Amino acid sequence: MSEDEKGKRFLELIDQQNNLQWSIVTKLTMLIKSDWNSSQLQHEIELLVESHSEITKELNSLDINNSIL
Repeated sequence: MSEDEKGKRFLELIDQQNNLQWSIVTKLTMLIKSDWNSSQLQHEIELLVESHSEITKELNSLDINNSIL
């Protein structure tokens, strides 16, 4: 992958990660308001966190040689 492609992918992943972070915050707020009694929200948060972790792993793999950060 060229440096240009890495840079574009990096920006795409950062955007996805940002959107996921906002979704996680929203779901956590809803879960707190439900007095932590929503298994559906808990499951949704788990899935969002897993997606966030995968994006973070991909971001880290793009920067193996510290070339884009």
